[in-house]
Amino acid sequence: MIKKVVRNEVRQARHARVRSKVSGTREVPRLNVFRSNNNIFAQIIDDEAAVTLVSASSIDKELKLANGGNVEAATKVGELLAKRAKQAKITKVVFDRGGYQYHGRVQALAEAARENGLEF
Repeated sequence: MIKKVVRNEVRQARHARVRSKVSGTREVPRLNVFRSNNNIFAQIIDDEAAVTLVSASSIDKELKLANGGNVEAATKVGELLAKRAKQAKITKVVFDRGGYQYHGRVQALAEAARENGLEF
């Protein structure tokens, strides 16, 4: 009998492989992305202190988005995250795509963050 592949379990395994190599420090924190069907979330994390420094998501009241699960919402979240990172004096990060393919919403968020001043 063929076992059905659960896509989220495969993604989590891929993410665990990446996380074994990528970690954030106070000087160069990690930009993590989580994508659900309806929303997208991003955090800048200092893994040494296990602290989230900055976060932004499509459910933030500041953005007032009608649909949080599309490329336009991801672009706005990337812009907001970069703005908040700038206020926290964070300019350089390590990008962690969370096991997702660098395509669509994840790519839009990353490019918007880059255009608004984050380096990675």
